[in-house]
Amino acid sequence: MEEKVINTQKAIIWLCLGHLVCDIYTGFLNPIMPFIASKLGLSLGIATIIISISHICSSMLQPIFGFFADNMLKRFFIFWGLILVSIFIPLTPLAPNLYFLLLFMILGSLGGSFFHPQSMGFVNNFSDKTNCSNNMGVFISLGSIGFAFGPLIAAMITQVLGLKMISYTSVLGLSLAFSMFMFVPKLSLSKKNPERKEYYKSFKDILSNRQMNYLMIVSMMKSLITNSSCILLPFLWKDMGYSPFYIGFALFLFVFLGGIGSLLSPRLEKLVGSKPVIYISMLATFPMMIGFALTYKIYPIISLIIFGIIGFITMLAQPVTMVWAQKTLPKYKSIVAGFINGFCWGVVALCMSILGTVAQNFGIINVLVILSIIPAVSSYFVRFLKENKA
Repeated sequence: MEEKVINTQKAIIWLCLGHLVCDIYTGFLNPIMPFIASKLGLSLGIATIIISISHICSSMLQPIFGFFADNMLKRFFIFWGLILVSIFIPLTPLAPNLYFLLLFMILGSLGGSFFHPQSMGFVNNFSDKTNCSNNMGVFISLGSIGFAFGPLIAAMITQVLGLKMISYTSVLGLSLAFSMFMFVPKLSLSKKNPERKEYYKSFKDILSNRQMNYLMIVSMMKSLITNSSCILLPFLWKDMGYSPFYIGFALFLFVFLGGIGSLLSPRLEKLVGSKPVIYISMLATFPMMIGFALTYKIYPIISLIIFGIIGFITMLAQPVTMVWAQKTLPKYKSIVAGFINGFCWGVVALCMSILGTVAQNFGIINVLVILSIIPAVSSYFVRFLKENKA
């Protein structure tokens, strides 16, 4: 029994490391995209559409892969997901034209779509009721930290060695993928799958559940701020003359503090409850974005600090939302993870394909301030959430 506990703990550690590395690669794209766009002669609108397509591939398909993951209960999606993202995201700076850029970004993004729902389902299944929230908090925060270091690593390589050298980073992800294949056990060895899930019934149960709908609204609002900030602001900073390293550091600060927020989230939840954490996350973004808009030209250091705080606040409720959703429909752990972590982000990505052109015409800061009002208004739906005792 003790050996089984140790094995599951080791599996969770490897899954967390995999999430860290997977999201490092995902974080590569935002800081270097303005420079890839400049190299290929792409406008802000076109570049935003390309990023949106990659986000759709990495997000919208997660519920589908989560469905297969829940039925297979094996490591297929974790292993191959990490391999795809490790190979193709680092190849994007080498793209000779728009078509190869799209191909590399889509294949790399599909890797992220493979990895996330099954790994989250595994973390939940390998955890017991007493440590599930903590394990999920660590898992999500390490992904956020990886997503934070991705921009910094990509920016430093770009500034010091050049864009082309990013392709050599594939070695890290490929090495970890093979290590995970060795050390993360098949879930079917430790927990049998009592019920094979039907595709249409699974999605109907999830989409018709009112609690899940409210939680998806919360997830979309967090994604709206995160995606719009991380995609649009690098273009603003590049136009203002900032270096790749500055852009990478700004995104690092945003997502790193977001990861700290995810890590502290379970503790805050125990102190004040689940709903207050979500309220804080959704209501505080608007005044902070106003502060950023008022300071980014005159007081860049202060604006950078505010930008980091926005990341902390936005991601504060992420583990709470995920665990709450999985407790709402516990037999669909991977599919639910795909909806909360993927589908919701994909819906926002669809909107981002339009927002790039809007921001190009009306100003990036104006768009960001208006967008930050939406989570505050949407916080109304949090009142309808019911605490889960499961």
